[in-house]
Amino acid sequence: MLAPELLHLSSDSQFAELRIVPQKHGPITEESLRQLLTLPEFASLFPLEQAIKTAVKDVNNLSVKDEGCHELFFRIAERCDGKITLETTKDKMQASMTLVAPWGGKAVSLPEVLQQLKQQNICMGLSKQKIEALLNAAGKLRPGESVSGVIAVGRPVVNGTHAKLERKVPLARERLLQPQEREDGTVDMRNLGSVVMVRPKDLLMVKIPATDGVNGYNVNGEIIPAKAGKDLELKAGVGTEISPTNPTMLLATAAGQPVEFRDGMQVDDVLQIKDVDVGYGNVDFKGSVLISGDVCEGMRVRSSGDITVMGFVESATLEADGDITVSKGVLGRQLGGNELSTHLHAKGQISAQFVQYSHLQCLGNVLVTKQLLHSHTETDAKLIVSDSSGRRGDLVGGWVKAEQGIQAVTIGATADTKTELYCAMRLDEQKLKLKELDESIRQLVVTKLDMEARLRKLPPKAEWQQDAVMIEQVKMMLEQKHTIDAELTREEAEADTVRNDSDNYYHRNHIEVKRHMYANVEIHIGGAQHKTQREHGPCIIENQGAEITFDYSNRN
Repeated sequence: MLAPELLHLSSDSQFAELRIVPQKHGPITEESLRQLLTLPEFASLFPLEQAIKTAVKDVNNLSVKDEGCHELFFRIAERCDGKITLETTKDKMQASMTLVAPWGGKAVSLPEVLQQLKQQNICMGLSKQKIEALLNAAGKLRPGESVSGVIAVGRPVVNGTHAKLERKVPLARERLLQPQEREDGTVDMRNLGSVVMVRPKDLLMVKIPATDGVNGYNVNGEIIPAKAGKDLELKAGVGTEISPTNPTMLLATAAGQPVEFRDGMQVDDVLQIKDVDVGYGNVDFKGSVLISGDVCEGMRVRSSGDITVMGFVESATLEADGDITVSKGVLGRQLGGNELSTHLHAKGQISAQFVQYSHLQCLGNVLVTKQLLHSHTETDAKLIVSDSSGRRGDLVGGWVKAEQGIQAVTIGATADTKTELYCAMRLDEQKLKLKELDESIRQLVVTKLDMEARLRKLPPKAEWQQDAVMIEQVKMMLEQKHTIDAELTREEAEADTVRNDSDNYYHRNHIEVKRHMYANVEIHIGGAQHKTQREHGPCIIENQGAEITFDYSNRN
């Protein structure tokens, strides 16, 4: 080891200075110099690696030369204060601090931290507790060691929620899933309870208003504006009114059957019939129709509200502007070609316990609790073939076109009956709608910028505040700007919704099999198709990358 007296502190105590005669003390190594720096007086100083390498090189070069008899001088370590580094994430929502323990110098203090925060404009979401914890941790480190941690977090924006309507009364279609319980606790599957009726002043529906959301901010204090939720109007149909004391409540004004439509409800007069047969004649009623018996072959029932049939529908035609609910079964037969003898058309939902050889068409969901056999089904929504327990529900034969997906307990049959399934066939329509919205938003932005430019060009207010005509013009311009802003916000929210729907289109609109899918089932999801060659267990079937995929992870 080199003699300790070769190393001295500088006069200001900031450096470790090596004074060495090459011929007398050389040759030397880097390790020997580092050993000198382990002496108590120098152990806390920061080694200057490049100076150490230079000292070794120079001393060793001169140790065998005549000029090596002269003393050389090197600073090989220095005293360093602690260091602080602040880093902000790209989105400015989080700031971290790194503290480096000093090499014999001053540790980072709280005032220094605050000064650095001020210089980098990190002012929101700070945690004094976390800062102090890092300072305390840094005080226990060895020289040169570091400690890091998050000290500031911005507040994420919370976008507003869209307004929604919450129905407070049951509908006729819901009775199919609610068989009545007997006194002994068993369930009577044939007794579906009394017909749903309301009286004046009954609460039908409540509007849950949209919310404005909560603005967020980043660690630099910049506000992140929230998007307000999309509002909707609660509409009062026939036989209803908006509560005079609460505009979010829809009340019945007449006795009758509640019928739900897109933005509200109505209360229909109810025509009650025992059976619709040749003796009664066809029915065309403005209101809801309740048939306590059957609709017989060849008959037609038309309603501007709901149609509820407590018995069977056989080779007949039912058309409703609301829902069609058949408590028992819908029966038909195959005519010439692919024609079927029974037709049900609804603008709402269609519900029945079992259906065979029938054509079902509606805008809402189709719910069949037991069997859907050899039928043609078209819906803009979803087809569900299942009872409330998810244990029974057979979809066999025919074809189904259900835009929002198909769910059934069993699809196909052991006899390999041909069954065709179509869903999620309208992605192009979604994309076209999104393109139109984006173009509309672009035009609104241009109009908004033009309006703002016109407002900026107005002369000072003092020059026209007494001019009634000018005041009216400015007022109109501000009203137009407000209208543009509101429309832009609405269309941006709608575009976000449509974009999200498009991005998740095939994941959301799929086929779900709860128990079995047999061979000879043709599957069409968007442009992808597949024909089953074997039996499949419980699975979810999707279009992924233009290929039909089977996910069996939902097995019980």
